[in-house]
Amino acid sequence: MRRSNTQSISDVLKAFVKESNIERKLKETDVIQSWEELLGKTIASYTKYVKLNKKILFVKITSPVVKNELFMMREEICRRLNEKAGEEMVDKIIFK
Repeated sequence: MRRSNTQSISDVLKAFVKESNIERKLKETDVIQSWEELLGKTIASYTKYVKLNKKILFVKITSPVVKNELFMMREEICRRLNEKAGEEMVDKIIFK
């Protein structure tokens, strides 16, 4: 006899992610991966690494000129990253 309680794989995965508390970590990964998409390939080429820890985004920039420009735009970048994530994931950006 077959059960009628069938669920789609998508629903099962969403339930698993929610129950296992990895949803936040997945969103953090999305924020990091969206860096190039939001700022473009040129800025991404000067970016050595992007790391998110406790709502602080750490970004290593190889060019002082680009670093200065990004520093001036940090609030706008924060807003765009949070908008992309759908919630407030980044409070502060630190450029190194």
